[in-house]
Amino acid sequence: MKKEKSYDASLKEMYELRRFGMILGLSIIRNMLKGLGHPQNQYSSIHVAGTNGKGSVAASLSSILHKAGYRVGLFTSPHLVRFNERICINNSPISDDQVVSAYLAVKETYKGKRQPTFFEYSTAMALHEFSRRKVDWAIIETGMGGRLDATNVIKPTLAIITNISMEHRMHLGNTLADIAGEKAGIIKRNVPVITGTEQKHAKSVIEAAARTKSAPFYGYGDSFKARRTPGDTFSYYGREHVWKGLKSGLSGPHQIRNAALVLAACECLMQKKVSLTLEQIKSGLLDTKWPGRLEIVQQRPLVILDGAHNFMAARALKKHLTQALKDRKITMVIGILDDKPYQAMLKSLLPGCHRVIVTKARIDRALPVETLYEAARRHVSNTKIIPDVADALNYAIKTTHKKDAVCVAGSLYVVGEAKEAIEAGNQRQ
Repeated sequence: MKKEKSYDASLKEMYELRRFGMILGLSIIRNMLKGLGHPQNQYSSIHVAGTNGKGSVAASLSSILHKAGYRVGLFTSPHLVRFNERICINNSPISDDQVVSAYLAVKETYKGKRQPTFFEYSTAMALHEFSRRKVDWAIIETGMGGRLDATNVIKPTLAIITNISMEHRMHLGNTLADIAGEKAGIIKRNVPVITGTEQKHAKSVIEAAARTKSAPFYGYGDSFKARRTPGDTFSYYGREHVWKGLKSGLSGPHQIRNAALVLAACECLMQKKVSLTLEQIKSGLLDTKWPGRLEIVQQRPLVILDGAHNFMAARALKKHLTQALKDRKITMVIGILDDKPYQAMLKSLLPGCHRVIVTKARIDRALPVETLYEAARRHVSNTKIIPDVADALNYAIKTTHKKDAVCVAGSLYVVGEAKEAIEAGNQRQ
């Protein structure tokens, strides 16, 4: 079998596992890792949970640790265009051959009764590959929640919970306190936990969980904070350091808070004698790349891709568009998954937009375009349906004035298909 077919065949088998849905629990992943020789114990790790900002925080920490000379593994989800993006070494996705090798290693060693889910397979592959590639650090982003998430088998040096909002109620609970309790499940005994959560009830749940585990607790606004300064810079005020003149490589005012969590993590690592200098921290923060989050892919017209896959993310995107693009007419290309609060997201995002094109990602969890259309046109009368994401994006670009802007949002799956279309177009040129 040719290499590319072996890669495609491996992914096809994995994607077919999605028919089993989401099954939370740790027994299967533990058995998988036992068969692999417990690879997760071969390196230091940082565990990142939360509703929004997980990927930005994880990518920033990976960039900083790599700048400091460490070999770093990064596991995130979902991917935008190719599965390989989920498993990175020193900020570069692993190769097709390495995906196949990791997949076969997991498949050949696991002999359990229940078929693992897609995410359990992905997690086991990442932890195995990090061990095989002898990383010093692994930055691990949770998939859903924390307590029963497949990633919650690691023994981290540090835990980070970015923030909390209503999501995945069927699996995580119907209140912020319930969801906070699930995410606080990543807290381990005596392991420091950093959080950006500010809602009183959610924060108190996380703090109580930390206290029960004798885990040092550091909350944004209490133990550390950040303030924006002129010139797109900000200052960080931590427990032991004050760092000024900082700049993130990621766009949007919300990234300053995410960066503050990263810098609080750096302080904790330095306290544990991890070798980090301020210059390495500054350089790593500035060089951070996180595709699909306020990512500019074209200038004339301006084309921005941003997942904005829940209400908090939609609100953050709207704030950025209002501030940065106030002099441009905006065409919003949007598709949302059926488990998201789409009406609240549209109410936040659409007012002020010149035009809306509703579309639909290929994933079976996508909201029907007819449903989205009826909700969208209540906010913007100039709304139309183009079901295929690539067609919707191409139409938006062709019919938007060069001085105006197109924004693709509502789902990371929609953004991924948009990126795929853009890359295919670039290859044809």
